[in-house]
Amino acid sequence: MKVLEERFAVHLDDYKHYDTEKLRKHFLVQTIFTADQVEFTYTHYERLMVGGVMPVSKPVVLETYDQLKSEFFLARRELGAINIGGSGKVSVDGEIFEIGTKEALYIGRGAKEVIFSSDDSNNPAKFYLNSTPAHQTYPTKKVNKENSKVLHMGAGDTCNERDIYQLMISTVLDTCQLQMGMTELKPGSIWNTMPMHTHSRRMEAYFYFNIPDTHAVCHFMGPAEETRHIWVGNEQAVVSPPWSMHSGVGTANYTFIWGMAGENMDYTDMDFHKPSDLK
Repeated sequence: MKVLEERFAVHLDDYKHYDTEKLRKHFLVQTIFTADQVEFTYTHYERLMVGGVMPVSKPVVLETYDQLKSEFFLARRELGAINIGGSGKVSVDGEIFEIGTKEALYIGRGAKEVIFSSDDSNNPAKFYLNSTPAHQTYPTKKVNKENSKVLHMGAGDTCNERDIYQLMISTVLDTCQLQMGMTELKPGSIWNTMPMHTHSRRMEAYFYFNIPDTHAVCHFMGPAEETRHIWVGNEQAVVSPPWSMHSGVGTANYTFIWGMAGENMDYTDMDFHKPSDLK
């Protein structure tokens, strides 16, 4: 049975002394997709798991891990999957869901058999995954751009014009604590999540994709008075502790998926920091 990589919680006092190598070791998830297998990293921030599955030559079954101490993966968990690749399917206890590019599937606690597959091995599906502990069962549901909640934010003159698709929040579907969505930046816009903010009631993870070849995103983290940065490549994720802001700027426009977990599911629960106050 495959062993989970774990990321333990970092105290703010320790973070102050981290160099580039330590920042990347503790907060950057570099491998999300490997052909024909599930990749997962277990974080000790709200027990959020970050990962992905890319079925190429065969369907891939979501199996449990010894560290979860559960008979099946979703015995005590819920799961969100957003497809960033070609069209595919997800079978949940025999019920088939067709998931196209940039469509999502929420899977509730208690589903015993989850199988991911691609419609075309030459253009495989890439399901980005977030999973959190769940205290009750909510229905499995497919969500796409058309039935999500959409926010149009920013402006071209501040280089942060973007569409935010809220795919898994309380106004769209019921979850225990998991929230997920996707933000698409307009051409010419490179900044995301402005103004920067923190929310100590929950943590967040960012997954960056559609970054053009030879380009990258500079992801900022830390408290407003002592910021750090991590350079992120295409299809990599950053784990953001509750004490840390989370924002990025790219050398070209890109798309990212945000996932949140914690005690507060109010999307607007944020403590903002003006750019002029950052250090």
